[in-house]
Amino acid sequence: MLDNEPPGLIRYPFDTPPEPGAAIEVAPGVLWMRLPLPMALDHVNVYALDDGPGWTVIDTGFNTSKTREMWQALLAGPLAGRPVTRVLATHHHPDHIGLAGWFQAEHGAELWTSRTAWLFARMLVLDEQERAAPESLAFWRAAGMEADLLAQRAEERPFNFADVVAPMPLGFHRLIEGAQVAIGGRQWVARMGNGHAPEHVTLWSLDDNLVIGGDQLLPGISANLGVYATEPEADPVGDWLESCAALGAFARDDQLVLPGHKMPFTGLPTRLRQMIENHVSGLDRLVAHLDAPKRATECFAPLFKRDIGPGVYGLALVETIAHLNHLLATNRVSRKRGEDGAWLWQAC
Repeated sequence: MLDNEPPGLIRYPFDTPPEPGAAIEVAPGVLWMRLPLPMALDHVNVYALDDGPGWTVIDTGFNTSKTREMWQALLAGPLAGRPVTRVLATHHHPDHIGLAGWFQAEHGAELWTSRTAWLFARMLVLDEQERAAPESLAFWRAAGMEADLLAQRAEERPFNFADVVAPMPLGFHRLIEGAQVAIGGRQWVARMGNGHAPEHVTLWSLDDNLVIGGDQLLPGISANLGVYATEPEADPVGDWLESCAALGAFARDDQLVLPGHKMPFTGLPTRLRQMIENHVSGLDRLVAHLDAPKRATECFAPLFKRDIGPGVYGLALVETIAHLNHLLATNRVSRKRGEDGAWLWQAC
């Protein structure tokens, strides 16, 4: 969901992102790099922290030949030929953990992340499917997906995690809420967020003003909050709102947030309030829209306030269901099955 971010409240210390194969030093011993993604959000930010004889890399990009070639150029160039000794994955999504196994297997790096992130990634990389599972088809049908699109999806190979995530060797180092870890000459405290991904790691420096935000702390856009067939009754919107409020206790205006996408920024307390308000206002618009029974696929307009094309249809659908589930959990809507098997949602 796009945010309406008032100008001037969030500040961006850097005018331009790093060029391909290059790095920008955002703080002493902290390099910001950017890798391409083949989607509407066309990049992921990754960071390298100087650990003396080697580097700790924060997030990795997809496992593709292009990305691996870019990493080889970065290792030989900005990283000065020194090895990556540790990869810290903020969460389990492919653009953040895709090459963690490659760094482990090919470069001898250790993987540090939360237990839930490792378990999800390890499980999903082993789960290859040639056709959508019956549970997925039932989930889409219940959301009101159009019959022709449902038939198309039933016949095509679905996205597989293993398509863009390298095999993950056994073994990782677990990060937990409140744990302190030394990286790049600084002590950091791990704080866990939820909603976009379970047990999403954020890191807060005790020695200066740096915060590593991953997708939990993004400027200008909201991280996708999606519900899937694996847990169709989940309430990631509730988890997200709770996390934003909890992380607000540690936020300061002077902190430089290094996000997983877009530009580093300051003004984190304001940004956290915006992220809460963005979803609260979306929920209110959705309730007003549900004056009569509607399927999830009929609820894009009030949430996103723009046309939803094929390229973002899937993300829009799972986020819409997430907001409907939260309204159901908070007793603001009810639902019943229609004759075609789709849920019909209506304001209470």
